[in-house]
Amino acid sequence: MALVTNKASSSSSSYKPLWKYDVFLNFRGEDTRNGFLSHLYQALCDKGFNTFIDSNLQKGEEISTELLKAIEMSMISIIVFSENYAFSTWCLNELVKILECRNYGQLVIPIFYKVNPSEIRKQEGKFKLALANHEEKFKDNLEKVQRWRKALTKATDLSGLIYKDRYVSNNYSYVLLLVLNL
Repeated sequence: MALVTNKASSSSSSYKPLWKYDVFLNFRGEDTRNGFLSHLYQALCDKGFNTFIDSNLQKGEEISTELLKAIEMSMISIIVFSENYAFSTWCLNELVKILECRNYGQLVIPIFYKVNPSEIRKQEGKFKLALANHEEKFKDNLEKVQRWRKALTKATDLSGLIYKDRYVSNNYSYVLLLVLNL
């Protein structure tokens, strides 16, 4: 990954990241867009966070290129793991990129939305099924699926928020405070 930087005007070799977004949201739309995610997005915006969501893409732009740029230019990425997350190659490609950016200082926060982190880590249940489908689809590029598998495991090693309680699910300010430790 080429980290976008501003070179210091002095002769020192220090670089500062150039963030266009405070937060990038990675999620499976069909599982979360019209409920949890839309409320989290609004809560972040209401708190003054410049938050990227895929509906922010300009019409006519190449989606994959713009998404990857948005990830690189975000200070924080929030990954919302949900039941059908791993069925989306978009989500998985974004996840790999997010974890690459983490190596360059990006804060990454997983939210486990009505899924158990161990199911993702062990790639059981729907995650097992999704990855088996991808292996069938990408027979000629199993390395891609292996990158996704490793990324899923690595992401579950990060401290995150397990989201399943009805009280929490109806209190987005509470979730926002937990996620961002405000």
